[in-house]
Amino acid sequence: MAPAVLEKPVEDHLGNGPTDPAECVDRLTLLRSMPEVPVECQVCVVGAGPAGLMLACNLARFGVKVEVVDDRADPTPVGRADGLQPKTIETFRQMRLADPLLQRGVRVYDISFWRSTPEEPLHRLGREVHYPPVIDVLDPFILLVHQGMVESLFIEDLRKRGVEVRRNTAFDSYSVCDGQGGPLQVNCRTNVTQDRKTFLSQYLVGCDGAHSKVRRSIPDARPVGMSQASVWGVLDGELITDFPDIWSKTLVYSQEYGSILIIPRERNMTRFYIELKSGKVDRNQLGQDFVMQRAMDIMAPFEVGWKYIEWFGRYQIGQRVASRFCDPHLRAFLAGDASHTHSPKAAQGMNTSMHDAWNIGWKLNLAARGLAKQALLQSYEGERRKIALDLVNFDYEHANQIAAGDAVALAENFKTNVRFISGIGAEYSENAINMVEPESWVMGEAKPGCLLPPAKVTRYLDSNPVDIQLDIPMIGQFRIYLLMWDVHQTRIFLDTFCEAIASSDSLVSQLSAAASVSYAKQPRLPAPEDLYIRPERYTAVSHLFTFGLITTMPKSEIEITDLPALFQDSRWTFYLDDCPQLDTRGSLCTNKWLGSLGPGEVAIVNVRPDGYVGSIGRWDSSVDDSGEEAAKWLDMYYGRFLQVPAATS
Repeated sequence: MAPAVLEKPVEDHLGNGPTDPAECVDRLTLLRSMPEVPVECQVCVVGAGPAGLMLACNLARFGVKVEVVDDRADPTPVGRADGLQPKTIETFRQMRLADPLLQRGVRVYDISFWRSTPEEPLHRLGREVHYPPVIDVLDPFILLVHQGMVESLFIEDLRKRGVEVRRNTAFDSYSVCDGQGGPLQVNCRTNVTQDRKTFLSQYLVGCDGAHSKVRRSIPDARPVGMSQASVWGVLDGELITDFPDIWSKTLVYSQEYGSILIIPRERNMTRFYIELKSGKVDRNQLGQDFVMQRAMDIMAPFEVGWKYIEWFGRYQIGQRVASRFCDPHLRAFLAGDASHTHSPKAAQGMNTSMHDAWNIGWKLNLAARGLAKQALLQSYEGERRKIALDLVNFDYEHANQIAAGDAVALAENFKTNVRFISGIGAEYSENAINMVEPESWVMGEAKPGCLLPPAKVTRYLDSNPVDIQLDIPMIGQFRIYLLMWDVHQTRIFLDTFCEAIASSDSLVSQLSAAASVSYAKQPRLPAPEDLYIRPERYTAVSHLFTFGLITTMPKSEIEITDLPALFQDSRWTFYLDDCPQLDTRGSLCTNKWLGSLGPGEVAIVNVRPDGYVGSIGRWDSSVDDSGEEAAKWLDMYYGRFLQVPAATS
C-alpha cells in the first residue's frame, strides 16, 4: 500500500500552535487514519527479555534484518532472573560477551544445607561442591548477575550494529499475506495512544513471556502442565546478618516455618527465595513485610535484617510446556517463557530461554538466506521441546525437595541431574542435523546431538594455547574439523579430499558459492570489536563453513606450505594437539573427542553453528579414494538439511 503524501509538513497540518482544541483532535485523528507504511524485516522478535535479545543479537551479527518489539518502556531494572550456568557462560565466551559479566558477577562454587526442628535448633547438615570434577566445563560455578545486566549487554551489542528495540510496542496479532508463501503481517499497537504499527516479516518469534500473545495466536500452541499450591516470596537486598554461609548457595529448612533458598548476588546483595506457609493468612496479605518476617523466623536464632530492599516479588510455582513451539507452516515460533515455565530455584529459566534463541537463531539465518530445507526449521521444536520437558520434570522434583527440606534427597537429585543443570547435559536426539552412523564411530566424548567437549590445543600460526571450542567466533558457520596424527602420512587423503570439495559437483562447494552470493548482498553487520576479532580470518574459504585441521605433529616438522591450498587459506584454524597438561581432563583433544585414532586414520567432526556436534566419520587414509569418499560423506550430511537456492543453483 502506498504511503499517504502530505503536501505540507506535519507541523503545518497541525497548525503552528494551539488553536481550537477540538480542531487539533480532529487533525490528529485524520493523520492517524492515513495509511501506515509497514516496516519490512526478515525476522520479527516479540519480547526484549534475555531470549528475545539473545536471538536478535545473533541475527543482527549474522546480517539478518531483525526488528524487536517490546511492550515495556524500559529494560528490566531490578529483580527477575539472576543465575548463569557453566554452559551459558561458555556461550557468552563464544559470543565474546562474557568479560563484563565475569567481572561483575558473583561466583558460587558450593551448596550448604541447614535444618531446624522443634527439637533441634538451626544447624548445618553439610556442604557439597556445586559442580564436581565429573562435569567437564571451563567454569565450574554459577555466575550470579542481574537479568538487567544481561539485557544491557545485548542491547549495547545491537546498538553497535544499528539495531534498536522498539519500546512501548505491544504485539496484537499476525496473519499471512498472499497465501502461505507471502510475508507475515505482524500487527502491533504503540504507545499510550495505541497507534497501529505493522511489520511485514518472513518469520515471527514470540519471546513474550509466560502469558505470550504470540503463543495464543498459534493454533494448538497451548500451555500444558500444572500449578502447585505453594506460594514463594523473593527478596533482593543487602543483608545485615551473622549467618555464616551467606556467600554460599544455601538451603535453610525450618520444619515449623518453611524453607529459604539463599543466593549470593552482585553489589553485596543476597536473594532470598522464601516459602510462604501462610496457614489461614489470605494470599493478598503476603506482602513484603510478611515475607521479611517469615525469613527472620526461618533463620532464627541468627539475626537477619536489611540495609535496603531492591526488589520484592511473589509467585506460585507452575510447570508447563507449550504443546507446540511453532506453527504448522514453520513461520511463527516460540522461545523462552512463552514455550515453557517452571520454578526459578534451579537457576534454569534464563539459561534455557537464551539457549532456545541460540538454537533457532542460526537456523533462521540460513532459512532467511534460502539455504535451509524445511527439515532444519523442523528440528527446532523437536530439539528444544525435549529440553523443556526434561527441565520441567527435573524442576518438579527439585522444587518439591526444596519445600520438603530433604537435604539428602535434594543432594542426590542434584548429583543425578548435575550435567543437565550445568547445561552440558542438554542433549538432542537423532534427526536431520544430528546424524548417528549405522556403524557407530562414537568412542570418545564427542557425540552427535551433544555439545563439543572443551579441549586445549595450540594454534599453529602464533603458538597460542587456545580452547578449541571457543577459538572460532560464532558467526553462523559450521565448523569442519579434520583430525589426524601425521599430516605427511595422510597427504594423499587431504589432496583428494580438497579436490573433491572444490569440484563443481560438490554440494559443499555449491553451498559455499551460494552463501558467498548471499553474504555479498546481505553482509554480517559489523561492530568496532571486529577490528580485534577479525572474522574475515574464518570466511576466507567459505561464509558457510570453517575448516579446521588438528594434528599431534610437532610444529618443527610441518610448515603451512605443506598443507593443501584449502587449509593454507584456513591457517588460523590449523591446530597442534600438544598441550594435554592444560586440558580440564589432562587429555589430548584427539583422545577426548574420539577415544582413539589409528596412525593412518582421519576423522571428521562436523560442528553446528551453535556448538553441538552434528556428525562424526572416520576413514583409513591408506585406502584408495578415501578422501573422495569423505567428501561425498560431507555432501550427504549437509544435503539432509541444506539446499542451494533456486536463483543460484
